Amino acid sequence: MSERVDVLVIGGGAAGLSGALALARARRSVLVVDGGTPRNAPAAGVHNFLTRDGTPPGELMALARAEVRGYGAEVRDGWVTGARREDGGFALSLADGTTVSARRLLVATGARDELPDVPGLAQLWGTDVLHCPYCHGWEVQDQPVGILSTNPMGTHAALLWRQWTADVTLFVHTGPEPTAEQEEQLAARGIEVVRGEVVGLETADGRLTGVRLAGGAVVPRRALVAGSQVRAPGELLADLGLEPVEFAMNGTVFGSVLPASADGATSVPGVWVAGNAGDVRAQVVVAAAQGLAAAGQINMDLVLEETRAAVAARTAVGAA
Repeated sequence: MSERVDVLVIGGGAAGLSGALALARARRSVLVVDGGTPRNAPAAGVHNFLTRDGTPPGELMALARAEVRGYGAEVRDGWVTGARREDGGFALSLADGTTVSARRLLVATGARDELPDVPGLAQLWGTDVLHCPYCHGWEVQDQPVGILSTNPMGTHAALLWRQWTADVTLFVHTGPEPTAEQEEQLAARGIEVVRGEVVGLETADGRLTGVRLAGGAVVPRRALVAGSQVRAPGELLADLGLEPVEFAMNGTVFGSVLPASADGATSVPGVWVAGNAGDVRAQVVVAAAQGLAAAGQINMDLVLEETRAAVAARTAVGAA
């Protein structure tokens, strides 16, 4: 089976659905294909999203799907397994065996988190093991928080989380030792530095209670901050010539992204990126804004293509 749409959106999170909404309102035929595995699924709520602060991620996406469908776009559960050039557009293979032809692509797959290798950490990811103070800081304010240092940004993270609680402990773990200047900063802010490898987490009733060190000591903590490597999809668009590149800040690699301009345009004509696939720092509201911005560019690109075709047709009639 095969069908054709103006725009196929790969991924039905905030970025993909926001882009689909704008394109559907622009009277474009839109298909969103979503695998149903969002990064923020473990989180209790989405934050810093005006009028929707604290809304569970699944509930927010259900509302968004309903809005998108209300303008005639289709949202389909499934996976895109391959993409290739075809007749000025793209042919997308889906996991159910169908093929979809699309004039343009919006890649909003999100990304996957590669977590530090600490037993028990993955099971608490998004609940008691956190990564973003602006997403979770309010919820753990004034509670004992640990910072798991795995890169040179450990001191930075500890100083940042100190804004939400006075009880912060920096676990050096596999990160570098703080410099003399950093030691002074940490001491001035009352942040304890604990050296030694973290080998596990202590829990009670499924909640974090402490951080266990290699020597056997357990440091009581209510939450643990652990950075992940945020990785964009690596193989899906390789046949189109679009592959991830490393993303680094201040010399520290934080993951990989699909390279794109500020408005989401990639080096592959006809392909745009929005959300965490192109920006590891994008929170939900930012990802939604990126989807909207990319949709505007996609629609204008289609308008220009249609105008060129209309001019050519008019010229051909005049010459006949």
